[in-house]
Amino acid sequence: MKALPNILTSARLVIALFMFVALAAAAGGVPGLSDQLSAEQQFSLQRWAFWAFVVAAVTDFFDGWLARKLDAVSVWGAILDPIGDKILVCGALLGLMALGPNPLVILPAGLILFREFAVSALREVGAGKGIKLPVTLLAKWKTTLQLVAIGAELILVSWSAFGLPNEPRVFGPASLATHALLWVAAVVTLVTGAQYWEAARKALV
Repeated sequence: MKALPNILTSARLVIALFMFVALAAAAGGVPGLSDQLSAEQQFSLQRWAFWAFVVAAVTDFFDGWLARKLDAVSVWGAILDPIGDKILVCGALLGLMALGPNPLVILPAGLILFREFAVSALREVGAGKGIKLPVTLLAKWKTTLQLVAIGAELILVSWSAFGLPNEPRVFGPASLATHALLWVAAVVTLVTGAQYWEAARKALV
């Protein structure tokens, strides 16, 4: 049972990879496959990618909860968990931008990607110098906010795939709320990045 948290974390990595490939294929980015897909098959891939994202996001909660519940916190899990988070978030954002470049999505998505790679590099450099950057409470909420916002964006970009009504009175407000949520997630993401940067700077002084 104590291996279950790490199994869930590893599963998140596999599911995130499947999600990205499904989004890339639906967007026409898989040579030899995408050009053979019908419109309905592309819609099906988008739906599968969304549900894969949901399942992977749920494992992000349960692996940590189970690790504490079963007293199974491990070094391997501590390494895999943030990697799994970043692969899921980055893969979903890249898939989103491949499906339909949107000016209201590109900038916040790019800022989130920039922060994730920058903090990962900061952690790696800090680890080499014996500096630990523990995850803050705001950073945990940041991950939750990112996952909710990206999930909403995946629904929005796959609106027709889910057979949702295309009336402006429905799609318009949904689009506005979804993009606003992604921007909020991007701002919180940058704030947590600045916190990590400041913590690393003080540790290196």
